[in-house]
Amino acid sequence: MFHLTENKFLKLLDLAPEEIAGLLDLAADLKEKKKAGIPHAFLAGKNIALIFEKTSTRTRCAFEVAAYDLGMNCTYLDPSGSQIGKKESIADTARVLGRMYDGIEYRGFGQQIVEDLYRFSGIPVWNGLTNEFHPTQVLADLLTLQEHFGFLKGLKLVYMGDARYNMGNSLMVGCAKMGMHFVACAPKKYWPDDALVARCRKIAEETGAVLEFSEDPAIVSGAHAIYTDVWVSMGEADSVWEERIQDLLPYRVTSAVMQKAGPLCVFMHCLPSFHDLNTAIGRNIYDKFGVDCMEVTDEVFEGPQSIVFDEAENRMHTIKAVMAATL
Repeated sequence: MFHLTENKFLKLLDLAPEEIAGLLDLAADLKEKKKAGIPHAFLAGKNIALIFEKTSTRTRCAFEVAAYDLGMNCTYLDPSGSQIGKKESIADTARVLGRMYDGIEYRGFGQQIVEDLYRFSGIPVWNGLTNEFHPTQVLADLLTLQEHFGFLKGLKLVYMGDARYNMGNSLMVGCAKMGMHFVACAPKKYWPDDALVARCRKIAEETGAVLEFSEDPAIVSGAHAIYTDVWVSMGEADSVWEERIQDLLPYRVTSAVMQKAGPLCVFMHCLPSFHDLNTAIGRNIYDKFGVDCMEVTDEVFEGPQSIVFDEAENRMHTIKAVMAATL
């Protein structure tokens, strides 16, 4: 069984490329066992706490099913289910949970929160999403790309849209670590933080990765994968929608964009997606701005190049690998 050097999964920056590769191999093995109906409850009797200050479908379901498959019990704490950061400090909460549980997942706000949970709890901690990073999603993305192409090194991934936050940051780090070609395609004000870019460039010098930043959508030519995400993140004010639509509409993933990339290119999205009017938010945006889809057209989302639901499934397999490799 593969084990991480440290019993934490807080951000991909903490891991060596060999450790990421090890997690991908373990995830593939556990996925194969799951598909074959081979029991793998080798963590029976352990208990984990799932702290969700930001709600989620895929992250919660992935952690819960993965935990049950491994034989564990889990306690779900939603935004109203704990006093973390309100009546009780992060440090105190961590020390209490560390006495009762074998591992903690955190999904919420600042990266320092998940770092402090690990520092004070004394048990494995896993980042289910923070404002800065989303490592479990990118691990699933890497597994999906590896399954589709058979390799990662040298693959060109173009991220279109707002690359300043957790998805743009984590994809850039993941691509740098695995020797891939990462492109952030967006207006310059939506590019990742300069300090993080500098760190990733140093990593790229060792791995052979390529990092590019462009305002020209034509840069998708020759891409193996085009990735996008919603234009307004959880916790942001609704008032930013008008500005984002105006700035990012030229970076919507359309059939023309996919055609420009080439026939080998796949479409990726971490979900949820506003590709039609079948959500309350999508309908509200249409009523206000007359936009019937946002970051991706329905034709691309539902098209043959889309592998978004392969990614969604792989959240569970890679999260299972993370927990197994740290527990």
